[in-house]
Amino acid sequence: MDGAMTVVIAPGSPLALDLLGPLDAPLLANALAMAAPCGPTLRRHTATHHTLQLTCRPGERPAGRPGLAGRLADLLTDPAAADGHPGWWSGVLAALPQQPPPGRAEHPAGAAAGLPASARQREVLLDAMTAPPGAQLHLGQLHLRWYGPLDRTRFDAAWQAVCDREAVLRAAFAPGPGRGGSGPVVTVAERAEIGVRHDPYEPEGAGAGAAGGASAGAAAWAAVLRSEREQPFDLGRPGPLRVRRVDGESGAHGPDARIVLTYHQALLDAPSAQLLLRSFLRAYAAEGRPAGGERRPALPDHLRWLAARDPAAAREFWNRAAPPAGARTLPAVPGTGPLPAPVPAAASGEGDGGYGRAVERLNPTEALRLRGWAAARGVAESTALHAAWALQLHRAASSAPGTAEPLTVAFGVSVSGRGIALEGADRLPGPLANPLPLSVDVDPAAPLARLLTDLRDRALGLAAYEWNSAGQIGEWTGRKWTGREDMRREETGGLETGRAETGPQPPRIESLITFDRVSARPAAGGPADPLDRELAEADVRVSPPEPVEAYTGLPFALTARHDRAGGLVLTADSDRTRLADAEAARILAQTALLLRELPEADLHRATVADALTLLDGLPLPRAVAGPYGAAPRLVTLRPAAYPGAGTVLLVPPPDAPPDCYAPVARAHRGLQALVTLDAPADAAAALAALRPVLAAGEPLLLGCFSGGGAVAYEVAERIGAHGWRAPLVSIGGTADGGPASVRDLSRALWAATRQDS
Repeated sequence: MDGAMTVVIAPGSPLALDLLGPLDAPLLANALAMAAPCGPTLRRHTATHHTLQLTCRPGERPAGRPGLAGRLADLLTDPAAADGHPGWWSGVLAALPQQPPPGRAEHPAGAAAGLPASARQREVLLDAMTAPPGAQLHLGQLHLRWYGPLDRTRFDAAWQAVCDREAVLRAAFAPGPGRGGSGPVVTVAERAEIGVRHDPYEPEGAGAGAAGGASAGAAAWAAVLRSEREQPFDLGRPGPLRVRRVDGESGAHGPDARIVLTYHQALLDAPSAQLLLRSFLRAYAAEGRPAGGERRPALPDHLRWLAARDPAAAREFWNRAAPPAGARTLPAVPGTGPLPAPVPAAASGEGDGGYGRAVERLNPTEALRLRGWAAARGVAESTALHAAWALQLHRAASSAPGTAEPLTVAFGVSVSGRGIALEGADRLPGPLANPLPLSVDVDPAAPLARLLTDLRDRALGLAAYEWNSAGQIGEWTGRKWTGREDMRREETGGLETGRAETGPQPPRIESLITFDRVSARPAAGGPADPLDRELAEADVRVSPPEPVEAYTGLPFALTARHDRAGGLVLTADSDRTRLADAEAARILAQTALLLRELPEADLHRATVADALTLLDGLPLPRAVAGPYGAAPRLVTLRPAAYPGAGTVLLVPPPDAPPDCYAPVARAHRGLQALVTLDAPADAAAALAALRPVLAAGEPLLLGCFSGGGAVAYEVAERIGAHGWRAPLVSIGGTADGGPASVRDLSRALWAATRQDS
């Protein structure tokens, strides 16, 4: 085999690098110095084909070195990059046995038995996979105070009893079958251990007064919640829920312990967390004994139910109901200027670094008045919230004060997913909750009562399709309402480049409204909760659980729920790259103002314009224009020979010229589509551009010139960590675009294609 060294990486454990070409022992020794403390094993197949395996024991993977294998490959394929890496390992070529070349089956990325993940699960996984560094997306929490003795053994046994009974707590994601993988499947282990952590009390604010001590305690608990949200889940291992218990201060009047449940929305939703918490408390009261056998229906039953649905009626419905192009989606006017500076988590007050959090509350009298006013028109208070939101969307879209032009607005609404025709779905723990798009025409001249009934009727229309997902709706209707711009190809010098369509684009849903009707405990004065009596027999009392909403990745997410006193609490989570904290707080405050003032309107006479006057004189919130245009995009260098042939993403090395892969597209004879990015990018940006390819579940291969290996391998690692089959990574040549480099990379791509087939 002629030419320089090329490398094909098969992600997994052990990590396998196929070295194709003449092997330079000193260069290999220098490269292996980067791999410590992972143990290397070199296998010789021929004089120009070796396999290097790196085995890292748990916890041994070098911290802060994502894409390590890619950097190793960069070093091996570009000797000039070896400067400054002293060698320490020698003799690797001595007495190596001849072995047959490895096939793809030797690498631990094969398919696992299981049920295909639901469309909603795939979208949550893709959100998590493609998110930029920062706060973890789709991690929800539930926390409570514990009063009374806590037996650690009994506590752990009760949680394990729940885990043994609930299939979802033993579930994980694995690559599906088919060449290149067809996307993730859900597997359920026979046995799994739930993660439970116990921490002692740590004094905070020593020497502070009572008020200072309470404040310090709240800050310390907020730090605990934040630290749990910052810890990602390994979705390839069973356990979408973890539990942390922190002891209270001995002898104090506060709780004896505080407990937080953190869960991943790819497998659990908020009602599920409430249900599992109650199951645990009941098991604890029963001295850790399981409460019955395994629950049915369970997550696998729900997945089978989804797989059996005929989408014809849903497709027809969404072709009528999906938001049209031009709908207003954010209650803020586009601003100018740079993006807001990132806010460190420790200094950001509410929320985590990249996200802000604001809270408003309607007192019990205001909440009761709102509920009565809505009921007088035959709608729920959630519809009143939707109306307040639609009014703000219209106001932000109006070109001038007093504009009477009818406009269409669109936003997401959360549905429980438990109104489906599956017996027992209402008590099934799993990822059933689902955001769906809702749009409505807001006409200032129309009666306010009509806006309410229109919103009610549209929400009721969604009820039969709670099992649909945003991605499915976009696929069925051709309206990518998640905001992913379609690309088209133009012939340019024999190549094809992608660019955004110039016509009207379907709207990106930028806000989500959730009205949480889950009642954690019976309200004061209502019937007693039998669980309280069971816990009292164990001398235990617990506070009503308090939820912490998961970050969705949307610019604005609003959750409304009743507290135990009867008030209505509004919580907003906002993306600080789109909305400054002050602007998000202004949006939430104006929402609360509308909910307080709308009940004064006479529904027999009031128009939408009358309702809009409630916001007269208030400043319009401002948003930063979305950074979508600046994000790297896929550029199609060459289409696939036939549908399903797969895709090769050629990752640009840093500082590479934009057309560095054009000669590869002309020279490589493979059948896959060849795509690249229009600019060098980090792994998160590359994954965001690659999302449509991953959503399609077609075969994928990554390739690059030397220098792009670190990013390419990090992309492959993140794909494999979220349930897709980790693609092979081919590295060869340099970004000079010369004939030798083109041949080397093409040779590496051919080797990977053969190995993957």
